[in-house]
Amino acid sequence: MNKSKPLMIFLFSFLLMAGALSASAQCSICTRTAQQLGERPAKALNKGIIYLAVTPLAIFGVIGYRWWKSENHD
Repeated sequence: MNKSKPLMIFLFSFLLMAGALSASAQCSICTRTAQQLGERPAKALNKGIIYLAVTPLAIFGVIGYRWWKSENHD
């Protein structure tokens, strides 16, 4: 069995679960600010926070995968 197949299955299932959940990524200060702004701006603020968090996580994921791949010499 290919060693990367379980990893790919895990990543695919994680992405499916992450997309299905309603993400709430606000600290207490951002939550108070969002409550004062109203519902629509609060949703936009939350999406912006998620967007800013995904980019570095994706970069770390690619670097980690390439490091893992180079260590296994497959």
